[in-house]
Parts: sequence; C-alpha cells; structure tokens
Amino acid sequence: MSFVAIFLQTLEITLPVFAMVFIGLGLRRIGWIDDAFVHTASALVFKATLPTLVFLSIIRADLDTAFNPALLAYYLVATLVGFGIAWFWARWRVPAADRGVYVQGAFRGNCGIVGLALAANLYGDLGLSAGGILLGLVIVSYNALSVTVLLAYQDGQSASWRRIVRDITRNPLILAVLLAIPFAAFHIQLPRWVLTSGDYFARLTLPLALLCIGATLSLSAIRRDSRTALGASAFKMIILPALGTLGGWLIGFRGMELGLMFLFFASPTAAASFVMVKALGGNDRLAANIVALTTLLASVTVTVGVFVLRLLGWV
Repeated sequence: MSFVAIFLQTLEITLPVFAMVFIGLGLRRIGWIDDAFVHTASALVFKATLPTLVFLSIIRADLDTAFNPALLAYYLVATLVGFGIAWFWARWRVPAADRGVYVQGAFRGNCGIVGLALAANLYGDLGLSAGGILLGLVIVSYNALSVTVLLAYQDGQSASWRRIVRDITRNPLILAVLLAIPFAAFHIQLPRWVLTSGDYFARLTLPLALLCIGATLSLSAIRRDSRTALGASAFKMIILPALGTLGGWLIGFRGMELGLMFLFFASPTAAASFVMVKALGGNDRLAANIVALTTLLASVTVTVGVFVLRLLGWV
C-alpha cells in the first residue's frame, strides 16, 4: 500500500472523531449549544447511552479475543510508570502548588469517549468491546491515582477513600462491563427487539459526547501563557503514547492490541480532571488549559501516531 493511501486511510479513522469535536465548538460559539444542553447531554451519555454501548459491544464479542489479561496488566503497569515519571518530573520542574494538577493532566486520558470513538473507527465492534473491558481498569486506576497526587499538594484537603471506592463501584461504565461479561461468557441471548432498541439508543453516544467535548472547549484558556500547561500537554500527547506504545511493541504486542493501547494512551486529558481539581480547590485554570491544549493537539498527534504505526505495519 502506498504512502498516500495509508495516510488517507488514517484520516478516515481520526478525522470523523475530531470533526465532531470542532463542530461542537462551533455550535457553542454561535449559541446553538449552551451550558444546560451540555450538562444534560453529558449526564445522559455517562449514565445511560455509553454504558449501553459498552454492554452491547461486550455481549457480542468473543471474550477469548476481547478479554486480554496481558493487555490489561501491561496497561496498568505502563500507567503507573507514566504516572511516576510525570510526578518525578513535576517535583523537579513544576512549582509545588501546581504539581498535582500537572501530574493528573499529564497521565489521565479521555479514554471513555475519545479513546472508544477512535477504537470503534479503527476496529469496529471488536475495538469497542475490547476497549470497554480496558475502560473498567482505566476508570479505577485513573481515579485512584488522580486523588492521590492532587491531595498530596492540597493543604487542608483529605479524601474519603470509602466514598471514592463507592463512587468507583457504582460507576455506570464499570457496572456495564461487569454485567456484560457473564452474558458474553455464557452466550446469553437477548431478544432481537431489545438489541435493536439498544442499538438505537447506544448510537447517540459518540456524536453526542464528542459534541459536548467541543462545546466545553475554552479557546480563551489557551490564550493565557502557561509553560506548565504546555509541558503537561506535551507529556500527555507525545511522550506518554510514544513510551507506552514502544514498550508494548518491545514486549510483543501487535495488531489490535497495540493499536488500542496507543489510542488510549494518546487520548487527550479528560475533562473530569478539571472537575476534580476545582472540587479540591486547586489551580483550575491550569487544569482547563491542559484539557483544552491536549484536545486540540490530539487531532494532530493521534493522526500522526496512527499513520506511523500503520506505515511500520505494527497495527
């Protein structure tokens, strides 16, 4: 396959996802989308349509392919290593008050929306099912690590770990994964009308979620000079995906496993990081800068990354 053909195929994978983000940004600027819409739509996606999408993808999957303990173990170890590197670098280069925000922004990706959307474009239903299972691990690890590093630099703040564990175990996405695995393992069949109705509902997820990401994107935040935000964004969008994916390749991951790994590592910083920082009284402007910068950078870095991996024949 020619260089140009590979590049055009790569654009077909990444451009639809980021086009929806920029459409959301445009609709917000002309007033067709407001805060009330974003709040309601985001809640609908998180509580209902995305769990439905993940559930249906997993029950249709071959668990022997979608459930990959080696991939889960590697992703967890790589996340911990990336988290440790970001924290080490922050202790050396970032003011103490901003270290927690920097570290969270540098490792916590928006895998639930952007990562899954890209996986669906690249691998179809199999990408969604394997990504959905990986997402369960992501939710637990990202939340626990984020709380740990933010509280380490927030004086007077303490965490109720009982509440954190409760919130994680009640997370609709985790519940969807746990509920779907027995259906897939024992080949439990749902009525066709249930599956059809579920498909209609689940198809709302990705376009609605991507529009909301675009609508919450703040260009004014990016205009504020912030070397710390640029540093965290560069780590999140370039260094972490490169190191994580290269490490996976050296261990022996190939094809869909390596591609899914890259897409999750390369997802822009999750908007939930801003919410957590604000709730704990941290530097929410820095958090907003990182979210905005990584979201804009993702349209370039993810496209280049997928192109290079396909050019090398790794995915």
